[in-house]
Amino acid sequence: MGESEDELTRSVIGLAMRIHSQLGPGLFESVYETILAGKLLEAGHMVERQKAVDICFEGTRFANAFKIDLLIARRLVIEIKSVEQASTLHARQLLTYLRLSNLPTGLVINFNVLTLKDGIKRVVNNYAPVDLSASSANSA
Repeated sequence: MGESEDELTRSVIGLAMRIHSQLGPGLFESVYETILAGKLLEAGHMVERQKAVDICFEGTRFANAFKIDLLIARRLVIEIKSVEQASTLHARQLLTYLRLSNLPTGLVINFNVLTLKDGIKRVVNNYAPVDLSASSANSA
């Protein structure tokens, strides 16, 4: 589908809200992941589950360094949680995943809440590395 980032995000959130309203909180993350992936596929989205991501560190490539819960349309990362309370650590983890995989947008969706809108956090990757060597050379 040729949706914009906002349209794709809204579509995912809408499906997640439907799932949450029918199933409620308290299930394992894998249950929500399975159902959300299935419903997104039914809606015509490209979905990859437990997508392994390689990273390169200091010139060495590390295969399968981490896994993304759901990758939608090769550009939206979904990190599924079913925890008592999502923390800022979850959003930071997602931002790192976005940065390392060079992807633009992600959602942390914590299904273990009474109202799902309270369990959704959107994260945008606007990371731009700064060339510190250039600025330190100019100040010397």
